[in-house]
Amino acid sequence: MNKRNKILPWEYSFPSIMLIGLIVVFPIIYTIYISFTNMNLYHWTDYEFIAFDNYRRALTKLDSGFMSALLTTIIWTVLNMVIQILAAYLIALGLNAEGLKLARLYKTLLMFPWAMPAYISILLWRVGIYNPQYGLLNKIRSALGFSSMDFLSENIPAFISCLVLNLWMALPFLIMMMDGALQSVDISYYESARLDGGGWWAQNLYITIPSIKPILAPSIIMTTFTTFKQFDIIYLLTMQKGSLTGATLQTVITYAHQNAFVSNNYGLSSAVSIVIFGFIILFSLFVNRGIREEHV
Repeated sequence: MNKRNKILPWEYSFPSIMLIGLIVVFPIIYTIYISFTNMNLYHWTDYEFIAFDNYRRALTKLDSGFMSALLTTIIWTVLNMVIQILAAYLIALGLNAEGLKLARLYKTLLMFPWAMPAYISILLWRVGIYNPQYGLLNKIRSALGFSSMDFLSENIPAFISCLVLNLWMALPFLIMMMDGALQSVDISYYESARLDGGGWWAQNLYITIPSIKPILAPSIIMTTFTTFKQFDIIYLLTMQKGSLTGATLQTVITYAHQNAFVSNNYGLSSAVSIVIFGFIILFSLFVNRGIREEHV
């Protein structure tokens, strides 16, 4: 009977385990397998096992483009997260200021960029804001007496343009999370701090931030992962077929996409995908270890 009781849960969960294996585990294993081959458009069925050549090419050859794409991705992620966290925190504080009228209306309006479909938002910005002829930014520049500028034709302006758009789209989520976290802090802490002579900085450093940190940690981690593997903004603004802007901006995700669906080098693209997967796993382990140590 005891043996039957031990096997029964596995029998019930077997269909779910099989489904997870087919949807999650098998694609990962197959991608690892492909990463050790020279599979491409010209070797679709007669591909060969080439061991670590794809990984060596991606990680050691400077002209492969992977290392520069990785550096761009790291800079992209760090800048986005630093600006997002600081801006979202300050905006959330403002929305929770005493005596602020129409606070609910402001919070509702802030949700629009996040609620809109990403594809629509990106195309609207590309055509309506960044267009070199009739975009809003160039109309403002013309009104101020400056010449028009193609914001997406060079790497640095294109990077900044993508950064601004990503902030516009991603900030509402963190603002919403921080707004909810701020409302969970007991007001009596602030009253005690004011009685002890604690100012605005002291209240934020010793009350607000420590109180909301455990609540916000999962949201910030999730946003970091999303930012690291950001694809649609950079691709649709600068790299979409038929709308190439001249910028050669690449992140690790667009690099993997280019090798898979433009260069048709599926082996190299799979190797890059596994490297990215490894980075994410390492980051997850590092973050989870830090969270566990904080709770000990």
